[in-house]
Amino acid sequence: MIRAPLPLLRADCSSCAALCCVLTPFRADSGFGVDKPAGPACHHLSSADRCTIHESLRERGWPGCTVFDCFGAGQQVTQVTYAGRSWRDPGADRGEMAAVLSVMRMLHEALRHLAEVLERSPAPDAEVLVAELADAVALSPAELLVLDMDEVMGRVGALLRAGSARLRPADAADLSRSDLSGRDLRSGTHGGGTLKDADLHGALLLAADLRGLDLGRADLLGADVRDADVRNAQLTHVLYLTQSQVNATRGNARTALPAGIDRPGHWPREDADGPPAAGPPE
Repeated sequence: MIRAPLPLLRADCSSCAALCCVLTPFRADSGFGVDKPAGPACHHLSSADRCTIHESLRERGWPGCTVFDCFGAGQQVTQVTYAGRSWRDPGADRGEMAAVLSVMRMLHEALRHLAEVLERSPAPDAEVLVAELADAVALSPAELLVLDMDEVMGRVGALLRAGSARLRPADAADLSRSDLSGRDLRSGTHGGGTLKDADLHGALLLAADLRGLDLGRADLLGADVRDADVRNAQLTHVLYLTQSQVNATRGNARTALPAGIDRPGHWPREDADGPPAAGPPE
């Protein structure tokens, strides 16, 4: 099937007009230092649309910024949807831009996960939807804002669940939407053997202890892994893991990550126990 080329599905801040620092609301209690509604620019944003505390965000109480990921929607909206126009331009409708960015981010995240399905377990219906979404990201602001995103995301969710079912063992544990927050998951009812290949989509794993576990092909779609301890964990083959999720965890040099996921800058660069872990082949 011939389709439009996929846009870059990871943030390129150098090609964006700092849309996330202006058009998205954030709250201090979510790790953003202060409360800010959508529209006004963050007070740390320079006139060149660059963060003035980028190198010390976590130390200065802004860890939320290190976790946020637009999946490349920012540069797509800046360079394609608005053809290089900025929120700073006279007459710019920031409200419209914010709504467009929200839609584009959903489309890009969907494409990112569907691309994983096509790579790991191709399916004709997934190929069709990817082609549709690849065309959709090039639409005008007015066209983007009338997309039925509930219908689109319903189709996306069904295809991701089907892909997950194909890739994981039929007898794998179903822990979807379970609250496993704060638990030591290395033993007990939900021990390492149970978590391997498990369906963990939508699960709460806040501050959970996953040290040294091999999660196999566990489905982590939408799982909340903030402050989860993944030191020495084997995550190479998990499904639907995003950079944003990884950035929210606590890992080390021996945490094995999937291809395309960067090791977060706040993780220790070296580990006394040895070199970075190497993932087993698929």
